[in-house]
Formats: sequence, structure tokens, C-alpha cells
Amino acid sequence: MYYLGIDLGSSSVKIALVNSTSGKSVAVVQQPEEEMSMQAVKKGWAEQEPEDWWSHVCTGIQRLKNKHNISKQNIKAIGISYQMHGLVVVDDQGKPLRKSIIWCDSRAVEIGNETYDGIGKDKCDAHLLNSPANFTASKLRWVKDNEKEIYDGIDKFMLPGDYIAYKFSNQINTTISGLSEGVFWDFKQDEISSDILEYHGFPKTLVPEIVDTFSIQSKVSAKGAGESGLLEGTPIMYRAGDQPNNALSLNVFQPGEVAATGGTSGVVYAVTDSLSMKEGSRVNNFAHVNYQKGETKKIGKLLCINGAGIQYRWLLNNLDVASYEEMNRLANEVEIGSDGLCVIPFGNGAERMLMNQEIGTRIVNLNLNRHSKAHVCRATLEGIAFSFVYGMEIMKNDGLEAKVIRAGNDNLFRSEIFANTIATLIQQEIEIYNTTGAIGAARACAIAEEGYDGFSDFMKNDHVMTFMPFKDKEIYQTAYNNWKKELELIIKN
Repeated sequence: MYYLGIDLGSSSVKIALVNSTSGKSVAVVQQPEEEMSMQAVKKGWAEQEPEDWWSHVCTGIQRLKNKHNISKQNIKAIGISYQMHGLVVVDDQGKPLRKSIIWCDSRAVEIGNETYDGIGKDKCDAHLLNSPANFTASKLRWVKDNEKEIYDGIDKFMLPGDYIAYKFSNQINTTISGLSEGVFWDFKQDEISSDILEYHGFPKTLVPEIVDTFSIQSKVSAKGAGESGLLEGTPIMYRAGDQPNNALSLNVFQPGEVAATGGTSGVVYAVTDSLSMKEGSRVNNFAHVNYQKGETKKIGKLLCINGAGIQYRWLLNNLDVASYEEMNRLANEVEIGSDGLCVIPFGNGAERMLMNQEIGTRIVNLNLNRHSKAHVCRATLEGIAFSFVYGMEIMKNDGLEAKVIRAGNDNLFRSEIFANTIATLIQQEIEIYNTTGAIGAARACAIAEEGYDGFSDFMKNDHVMTFMPFKDKEIYQTAYNNWKKELELIIKN
């Protein structure tokens, strides 16, 4: 028997099949094989068609079943991970009334800022653990203010993963974790935020029914079965946004455990039981997947670094090099600190951790007589690693005490320079695991069935390596201090 995991991103849908007894990954497919389309009618907008997501899910499931000769009777349960902060609005027949306003759409930034002032910063910090910012609630308010006819027809709003679950089951529901990522959850009152609903004038009837993150949330309907190729009655047993799900995939559940991602953007996601919000303008706080009402709260603190892997990819595309492996080899020819060359890797838009400044990428202290492309490769890896360390310092100021850091084996953490630099500067081991979001979403079904022990057992064969911090960190610290000095000069100017 198998668990099916779905990871709905903004560029593709990944679907994983894992053995429900061993947790071993059987197959992962990506649909479409290139990239999903994204519409940007105006600058700063980003929309996708929810029906396209569903079409890709169904096609991906069929591909996976056909390729591996899997019967629908052998798929035991479904877990869903999805792009966070998006908005889907449907009428009373469940039909989308407009395209989804997805996570990277910035049209509602000013609404979020006004809401922060309108409700009150202290109240938002204490109750929402976030500034309302450009999250789902602000996007829904934008629809209300700018598309009245559409807003008046809304029966329910949903997050992207809620919509996929609905298409399977014909039932609309959501989770506390999901509502918190939309900034609809009051952590102090442990309920849907009346402040958000009242400030925006949203009736509570727009909010879907809440179900437990790990539970039989709904079952595949006859219609969902016909379209997806799954068996009617197959349960949906898990749902979470992509960053909480990435943490789950790395077995990060308890305070002090940290999940790190070094993909196109970088993410540090740390679990805490503290409701502290000292760095609310730079760090977001969401209900983690194991958050429970009435119990000690498990909060996921999320810090995003926009300029991470995209910087290294840009270098690959613009240097005369064949691969990342060649770039890493060149970087290894250069000493720690890159002979004074610094790369400030923030060329992917405004950085929340830098107070939403857009400072761009800077190559600092370049000496045309000494520095080569090998130095640029090393300085870029170091610069991205330093940005993670800078972010970890912000997290520490917000109460984080990291006990263990885990990362996937499919991104920047494959680079020894990158991982060793971070591990040494924070004097913390970094464990690398061979898993993905889709695999994690599939395995999470086991938590609903058997609890956490079985899920933890699945991880035992995934460990790839552990990067140990070097005891002598002085040369790393000097290089970091030089980089940080350059960054702070840029910020001040």
C-alpha cells in the first residue's frame, strides 16, 4: 500500500508515492515538466488559474500510476503541501470567481500596512504574531475594495491547498496552520481573529470549517475519483503550506529544531513555543503543523532570504562555466574570505529581513589584477552563506535557540563551502537529508494513522551527511565581519 503526496508550487506540481509501511519513496513526478504559467496583468501582480492546478494534479497522478503500474486500490491516503499565502475565492457551487492571487503578488502591501496601523501594532503583534502585510486576508480585502461584484458572490475563501482538497472531496475546509499563514488566526485567544474580520468587514461565514492537520479531513468523492483516477473514499489525511511542510519533511517539530532551505530563495524555519515577536517586521510567525489548541503552542518562525540560490544560478548562466560542480571546484581553489572580495546577494527584490529594502546585488572590493572568476564563485557562495548567518542572528534576537539544523540534499547545502561556512559561524551541526516536500506530505499521512513515531522511523534511512563546525572559526568570522560591514554601509546609505 502507498501514500500519495502532492506538493503544489507556483512553478509545478510534484507528486510522490511512498510505501506506507517503510516510508520509502517509490516515485516522484513533476507536472508540467517545464513550468506552469503565471499571469501578471499589472506590475507586481501574480495570478494563476486554480483549475490549471487541478488539471496538473490529475495528469501527474495518471502519469505516476501508469509508469509504475499502481492500482488506485493500493493508494491508502493523500497528503497535500501547497504554496502559501495565496487566495482562492469560490461561489456557492464551488466555482472559482477569479484567478488565484498567489503568494508573490504584491498588490495588497499597502492594505496590510494600513491594517497594521488600523488594528494597532501592539495588538497585531500580541494576537496575530505578524503584521498583516501582504498575506491572504489583505488580498481578500483587495478583492472587496476593487472587485465588488466578485466579492459579493463569494461563498468561501480558500488557500491553494484547500482548493485541491476540495476538488478531490467536494468538501471545503481548512486548518489552523493555514488560517495563520493568511493572518486570520488569533494566537492569544486561540480562535479565528475577530479583529481581522471586523476591521475588513468580512462575515465569519466566508471562513471554511477547520479540521485537524493530521486527521481524516475529507474523502475523495465520486466526482473527484472520476477526474483524478483515485478510488472514491480515499482519505485526505494531511495538509500544510510549503514551508511548514518542508520542516515536517525534515522531522522538525520541537522547539529548537530548525529547517533550512537554500533554493531559489533561502528560508530559515524554526520551531518555538514562545509567542515572542521582537522581530515582527523581519520574521513571520505561523502555527506549525503540530500546533494544538489548548496546549503548549508550537510556532513556526519563518525568515525568508530572497537572494539565495537565484544568485548562484545567475552566475552559472553568465560565467563561462558548464555546471554548478565546476563552479564549486573553482571556488575550492580560493582561500576562505575570497581575498577580500565580497558579494552582497540581494538581487531578487526587496528583502523583508533588511526592512524591505531593495539593495540589489553588489560585488564589493573587486581587484581586476588579483581576482578571477574563481574568486567570484567563492565570494558568491560565501555571500549567500553569510546572509543565512545574518538571518540566524535576527532569529536569535527573536528568542530562537537552535539545537539542531536540518536541510534537504537538493539545493545549496550540497556545497561544502556553503554548508561549512554556516555550520562554523553558528557553531552548530547541519544534518542533510534526502527528502522533498512531496515525499514529506505523503509520509505525513502516517502521523494521522499511527502518530509521530512511525513518521520519525521513516527518516532514519534519509540521512546523507552531517556538516560539523570547524573549531577554529576565526578566519570565517573575519570574512563574515568584513561582509557584514559592507552590508551595513549599504543599508545606512
